[in-house]
Amino acid sequence: MSQNQDQIEIKTLESERRSSPPPAPQPAQSHKPKLSPYVIIPIWIALSSAILSSFKFEYPIFLVTFHLTVSTIGTRVLAKFTNLLPDLKDVNMTRETWVKRILPIGIFFSGSLIFSNMAYLYLSVSFIQMLKAFTPVAILVVSSAFGLSSMDKKTFGIVSMISTGVCVASFGEVFWDTTGFTVQVIAILLEASRLVMIQLILTNLKMSPLTSMYFFAPVCAVINACILPFTEGWEPFVHLRDLGVFVLATNASVAFGLNVAAVFLIGAASSLVLTLAGIGKDLLLIAGSAIIFGGYPTALQLFGYSIALGGLVLFKTQGAKK
Repeated sequence: MSQNQDQIEIKTLESERRSSPPPAPQPAQSHKPKLSPYVIIPIWIALSSAILSSFKFEYPIFLVTFHLTVSTIGTRVLAKFTNLLPDLKDVNMTRETWVKRILPIGIFFSGSLIFSNMAYLYLSVSFIQMLKAFTPVAILVVSSAFGLSSMDKKTFGIVSMISTGVCVASFGEVFWDTTGFTVQVIAILLEASRLVMIQLILTNLKMSPLTSMYFFAPVCAVINACILPFTEGWEPFVHLRDLGVFVLATNASVAFGLNVAAVFLIGAASSLVLTLAGIGKDLLLIAGSAIIFGGYPTALQLFGYSIALGGLVLFKTQGAKK
């Protein structure tokens, strides 16, 4: 699955927007209705969760590697036959730039995607979304450690509110799994580190989300492909016939479609709209996953998440208005 991914869990589009350099100017686009990534994300996560759990295809690294391979091919096709990557020609991608900037971020990106997908083997979709409410806090803590941001009293209060809510929600989880919780926390920390690294070393390298995927997808795909033989081995290929090529291809297509849709949404919506849409997406995922996959949240979990959600709204709207 996975933060996508949440992108590829470009799972935190609103965080990506705040921490990454501003994209290059885009040509004027018509205001025709477009399919929002916040509609695609729940579909993608539901498909990934179904593949990893319902279909018993328990190979998250293979799944992520396949997504990244499709994204690598897809971005190159789009670059050649469309104008969706207009800033690509402006990126001076030297060997030194690739080694010092793209590769380090790619390593964290790859780790974030792998651990995000692994979490679905142990935890419910709804509980994972509750834990992901802690992501902005992790980003703030990591960025503060690098001196990129400061925490005033108001921000500290909001962070405490989110942290308390997540702790209460975790305490109320009926099907607690320490391994799954640890895996998801690692995924959140890796994602936070990736976003801070983007802010640190990609300041002068302005790229749109799709152009970023053009450079990062092949790096992550190769990294994952090198890890695959030592973790999941040949088993994913043996069980691939049980899953079916159609299901796998559909899942990867939706994941790639998420990245394409993100280009249109970020160019057409304000930060506040992105923030509110992202919160709505989280609520939809929690409710939808409970209905589709079972594992309804307990009253204590809902209470804890409501606290975290309140803090999340304050945190994101505060950042969106800056």
